[in-house]
Amino acid sequence: MAKAKKSAKSTKSAKTATKGAKKASASKSVKTKGAKKKTAGRKPNAAFMAPVTPSEALAPVVGVKPIPRTEVTKRLWAYIKKNNLQDPKNRRMIKADGTLKPVFGGKAQVNMFEMTKLVGKHLK
Repeated sequence: MAKAKKSAKSTKSAKTATKGAKKASASKSVKTKGAKKKTAGRKPNAAFMAPVTPSEALAPVVGVKPIPRTEVTKRLWAYIKKNNLQDPKNRRMIKADGTLKPVFGGKAQVNMFEMTKLVGKHLK
């Protein structure tokens, strides 16, 4: 009876080893597919990297030189965080200080999605 139990255990371990080998080979094929997609990759949109000139109202925040839209966004958020202009209760709301009020169209507070729309009007 002891011999029968040992053979049953060895059969189970052989089956699990086979299943593990199948899973390992399947995961390898998935990894190689992902690697091929990364090399093909998308090119970044050149429109984001095209320099834009900020208006006179936006220039005190981001500078007067033409810079890409991505850099305008980075500098704008750096200004907002430096001057603590996010509403602490609702972080999506941006409070306008004296410098940003003309950019926001005279509004005292705008949400971050409306802010991008308003800032876009100040880029040429």
